[in-house]
Amino acid sequence: MRNAAQLASPNKKILRISRRIMANDRFARVASVNVTISRAEKEAGVVQRLPGKIILLSGWRRVVLAFLMGALASFALPPYDFFAVCFISFPVLVWLIDGAVDNAGAGPIRRLLPAAMVGWWFGFGYFVFGLWWIGNALLVDAANFAWAIPFAILGLPAVLAIFYAFATALARLLWSDGLGRIFALAFGFGIAEWLRSFVLTGFPWNAIGYAAMPVPVLMQSSVIVGLLGMNTLAVIVFSMPALLVGRHGLRSGTILALVLISAHVGFGVYRLSNAKVEAKGLQVRVVQPSIAQDLKWDADARRGIIDKYLAMTGEVPKDGKPKPQLVVWPETAVPYILTKTPEALKSIADVLSDDQVLLAGAIRMEEPGGSDASLYYNSIYAIDSEAEITGAADKVHLVPFGEYVPLENILRRFGISEVIELPGGFTAAATRRSLTVRDNFTALPLICYEAIFPAEMSYEGPPADAIVNVTNDAWYGDTPGPYQHFRQAQLRAVEQGLPLIRAANNGVSGVVDPYGRIIDALALDAVGVIDVALPTKVELPIRAGALHFQFWIVIGIVLVVTLAYFSRHRARVG
Repeated sequence: MRNAAQLASPNKKILRISRRIMANDRFARVASVNVTISRAEKEAGVVQRLPGKIILLSGWRRVVLAFLMGALASFALPPYDFFAVCFISFPVLVWLIDGAVDNAGAGPIRRLLPAAMVGWWFGFGYFVFGLWWIGNALLVDAANFAWAIPFAILGLPAVLAIFYAFATALARLLWSDGLGRIFALAFGFGIAEWLRSFVLTGFPWNAIGYAAMPVPVLMQSSVIVGLLGMNTLAVIVFSMPALLVGRHGLRSGTILALVLISAHVGFGVYRLSNAKVEAKGLQVRVVQPSIAQDLKWDADARRGIIDKYLAMTGEVPKDGKPKPQLVVWPETAVPYILTKTPEALKSIADVLSDDQVLLAGAIRMEEPGGSDASLYYNSIYAIDSEAEITGAADKVHLVPFGEYVPLENILRRFGISEVIELPGGFTAAATRRSLTVRDNFTALPLICYEAIFPAEMSYEGPPADAIVNVTNDAWYGDTPGPYQHFRQAQLRAVEQGLPLIRAANNGVSGVVDPYGRIIDALALDAVGVIDVALPTKVELPIRAGALHFQFWIVIGIVLVVTLAYFSRHRARVG
C-alpha cells in the first residue's frame, strides 16, 4: 500500500488520511481491508470496504455514526433487551477509535481529543435514547417545569457522555493493534462505569453490563464479578467482531469470547439447575394502586387515595391463598404526615389484623424545636394493628433536583427548585439500616432509585431476610424507564442473595426470588395486589460486600493484558 503522502496531489483530505494511516500501524497492516486506492479513490479519500471507510471518516460523518452507534446500543436495554445490537455498535466504535488520530507532533491532550469526541458522541446517543423518558417527569407539573425538559432530555445525557469520552480517551492512550485494543476499550469503559457509580453522587443507570444480563440465567455471573466487573467483560465480548477485519488476533479473540460466553451461560445454567429456594417465608401482599401522579399531592384527593389503599389491603386473597402477614405499599403512598394525623393512622390499623404488619412509604417529619426548620424524610414506616409505628427507615441516597437542590444557596437564587417541593427539600439519612418488621423478618429497605447502586447495599443492623424496594414510577408514564428500573432492582436481588419485594405506585411491582426469577408481578398501569409466599434467602459463593474487590481483580487482569499488547506494539513500531 502506498502512503497517501506520496500522492502527487496535495489534497488536504488525502493528507489527513495519510496522518491517520501513519499514526495507526494496525490499519496499515490489515491486509483484508484491501485499501488499495485507485486514482479516483485517492482524490475522494474513500476505500472499498466498510471498516476502512469507517476508519477514514471525518467531520460530521464521524460524529453522526458515533451517535447512531450509541443510540443503537440503547436497544440492548429493557424493555427491548435486543443485546445483539451491541455486537454491531461496539465493533464500529473500535473502528472509529482506530481512525481517531491527530497530528503526531501534537500534545497529549490534542492527540486524545479525537478519540474522546468519538466516545462522547457515542455516549450522547446511548444516553439520549436510553434516558429520554426522564423528561416525562417534568410534564406532571408542566406549568413550572416544562422549561427544564430540554435539560433533562439533552443536558443529563451530555454530562453522562463525558464518562464515555473519558473511556475512549483512556483506551486510545493504551491503544495497540488486534486484541490489545479490545482490552484497552474494556479497561476504559470499566473505569468509566466505576466512576459513574459515585462521581457527582453517582448515576450508574443503564450501565453497559446490564445488556449482557437480560434474563435470570444470564444474571448469575453477577454473584462472581458484580455489575462493575460485568461492565468490563461485556465490552470485551461485544467488541470482538472488530477482529473479523484484518484477522489480526482473530483466533485468540474468538477463543476468548467463546470461553467468556460459555462461562457466563454455563454458570447461569448450573446455578439455576441447583437452586434450592423454599417458600417458607412470610405471606406477602404487594399493593399497586396506580394513582395518577398529578393526584398524589392533591389535598382534595387524599381521602380517596387512602381509602383505595385500605380497600386493596383488606381484600380477601384469591384462589384460597392464606391471608398476608406483611402488606407493602409503595413510595410516599400515605398522603398525610402520619404523626400529625392520628385518624389516618387509626384507619390503617383498623384494616390490619392482629398478626399483620404494613410497610408503607410515607413522608416523615422531624421537628427539632426552637427556631430550627422542620426536617422531612422520604421514609418507610412499619405499622401494626395497634396503630403503632414500630419502625422506620429513611432514604439515604436522594435524587438531585428531584428531592433536593445541589448547591442550594446558589441555584435557588435562579428560581431552581426540586420537583417534589417541601420546605428545604428532603433530608438524607446518615446511614442505611436494616428494618426489623416482626420477630421473624428483617428487611433491607431501598427507596426508589437506591436500588440502582450496587456499591451502596451495605447496612447496619440485623441481617436482612429480603430487599424491600418501594418506588413510584408514575412520574415516567408508559416509557422504558419503569422497565429499566425494575431490571436493576432484579439484579440487586441476585447480587445480595435475597428475595425482592417491590411495590410501585405505578410501574412494575413484583416479587423476585434470590436468583432473579420473577415469582409474580403486576404490569405497568395495572391496579391490583400480589399475594405470594416469600422465598428464603440463599448463601452466596462470594460475600456480596466483596464484589467491589472482585471488580478490581477483573480490571487489574484486563490492564495487565492491555499493557502487554501496548508494550509489544510500541516495540514493533519503534
